[in-house]
Amino acid sequence: MEVSFNLKEYMKTTIAWFSGEVTSTVATKLAIEKYKNVSIYFCETNQHHPDNERFFKECEQWFGQKINILNSKKWKSVDYVLSKGYVNSPFGAHCTKVLKKDVRIKLEEITDFDGQVFGFEFEKRQIKRAERFIEQFPKSLAIFPLIEEKLTKKKCMEMLLKAKIELPAMYRLGYSNNNCVGCVKGGKGYWNKVRVEFPEIFESTAKREREAGHSCINGIFLDELDPKAGRMDKIELPECGIYCEVEMMGVEE
Repeated sequence: MEVSFNLKEYMKTTIAWFSGEVTSTVATKLAIEKYKNVSIYFCETNQHHPDNERFFKECEQWFGQKINILNSKKWKSVDYVLSKGYVNSPFGAHCTKVLKKDVRIKLEEITDFDGQVFGFEFEKRQIKRAERFIEQFPKSLAIFPLIEEKLTKKKCMEMLLKAKIELPAMYRLGYSNNNCVGCVKGGKGYWNKVRVEFPEIFESTAKREREAGHSCINGIFLDELDPKAGRMDKIELPECGIYCEVEMMGVEE
């Protein structure tokens, strides 16, 4: 008796974590070109720039497939996390843990996968964090296409522009990452830039700080922040991707 079946139905999937950053975007594209069965996932935080909707659609056209949106059942948004008293801590941002890390781990538990693609770029600190990630999460079967291909963030930007995909608005505004608007891991210069460009986010976060009794910036509340403090010409911010917890592990350069 002949038995016929669709091989693709029995094929493990390669999970590609798309964060909205240019690095994860190019890493996802490389994975699609290299692996046969790639599923793309994005963890929703409900605090992104409105331009991300446009960027996501253009990326889906480039990928040739949809981006699957994952949501935490309990935690609705970054603001909701802050409203429960979780602002920032030496151990990392709680919003990252519950909206991204926990969601990633849950998907791992219910998915038959043969690898997970992350957007670590070809840069000294990122390479070290990739090594640490593998040590901390061996079951993740992590894959780092950008490191393999020696691609930096700048090169990823060039590749997107070559593909006629306009960079996300946060990059065009001068931010180093396409994180949530108003990232709790930002410093003085970052928050003063947010104060000018996204005053409603600045005010709502300042209010959440006071309600929680904890501040984003160590030792000072946003409503006390000197408007001239910090540097706004070069905004350095930890990349808040699905692997953001590695950022808080103190890897030496």
